[in-house]
Amino acid sequence: MIPSLADWQALSPQQYRFTLKQNSAPFHHGKALNADDVKATYDSLLALKDSPHAAEYRNIAAIQVIDSRTLMFELKEADTHFPEKLIIGILPKDLIVKGYDFSHAPIGNGRLKFVSWQGALVLQHVNSGKKVILTEVKDPTVRVLKLLHGEADLLQGDLPPELVKYLQSKPQIHVNTGQGANFSYLGLNMQDPVFKQLKVRQAIAYAIDRQAIIDKVMVGNTRIAGAILPPAHYAGNARLKPYTYQPALAKQLLQEAGFELPLKLVYKTSTDAQRVRFATILQAQMAPAGIDLEIRSLDWGTFFEDVKQGKFQLFGLTWVGIKTPEIYAKAFGSAYVPPNGFNRGRYIDAALDTLLQKEDWQAATQRIHAQLPYIPLWYEGQFVAYRTDIKGYMPAADGNWDRLVNFN
Repeated sequence: MIPSLADWQALSPQQYRFTLKQNSAPFHHGKALNADDVKATYDSLLALKDSPHAAEYRNIAAIQVIDSRTLMFELKEADTHFPEKLIIGILPKDLIVKGYDFSHAPIGNGRLKFVSWQGALVLQHVNSGKKVILTEVKDPTVRVLKLLHGEADLLQGDLPPELVKYLQSKPQIHVNTGQGANFSYLGLNMQDPVFKQLKVRQAIAYAIDRQAIIDKVMVGNTRIAGAILPPAHYAGNARLKPYTYQPALAKQLLQEAGFELPLKLVYKTSTDAQRVRFATILQAQMAPAGIDLEIRSLDWGTFFEDVKQGKFQLFGLTWVGIKTPEIYAKAFGSAYVPPNGFNRGRYIDAALDTLLQKEDWQAATQRIHAQLPYIPLWYEGQFVAYRTDIKGYMPAADGNWDRLVNFN
């Protein structure tokens, strides 16, 4: 971890001391950042009801301000990963106390300050005064045309690969691609009698030609995935062998599991065009393996609510922006079935729980890969396309926009 606003020290497994850096910028309304602001921010999160933030920080027993730059966090239970969780932007205490509406007019202290959000999100560089305008254009073809016609300067992410290749052919446009860290997978309902059999889960893994999908319909630098965290991460696992496309083996495994073929399965996804495209390809690839995949595309709200409630057999999603290995416990730990975590497939495995408790990430990821509570797919490559008067912008591995702060 590279801290931004503060340095920290673990005084004990349940006690952490944080010291704010002296060069921290003031808030955009002029007030200096201090320890009271940090305490007020996290106290306000703990006061929320039924919020993911409240659940994330419920292990905090007390926050004590020592002086204007120093504060102590005391935990109910030991957590060696606690500092990694303190990623929430700090809000000024004076405005929290007044009940200020941060959702419509946020006050921060970074190099980009909020100006307005009606119609487009307008930000302004604190030093140069130059503005950055983020506009939503839902149709990918229209986004590309706006870039080509000079009505937009930069596009990042969420374009079909054929449009990315089209932009690469245009001399007035520069396209940069890079390896991504966002993990796409198929979720399985482990309470369904079909998926309780390992051979069925293995059959599905062998029924998908990941490389063909990557080559045909994914952005460059997309990689076949093994664990949630990529191989270069300290809690990743470069030794995991990918499941290759073997439809004959998949069919054999289903027959050994005692199923009459074709095995009928229901796959839920959103109505997003690219997601439906993936589903259609999966449906075609699984047919030779003896799997009859029925696709049900739902509006995002209905789809995600079904996923959280366990109302599915199979679904497709992507973990975005995951940085820390506690995701393995939250996604697969027996104690993290919703609403306590993200174990949406209701996977229960005492052996894995033990490995996760020991933080033996290599062994834990190996067991997850062998037991297949999820079917790993790929780490989606990232790209950015911009007009040639912009220099040196590279996409982040998780597709965030943080590098806009470097434009002055």
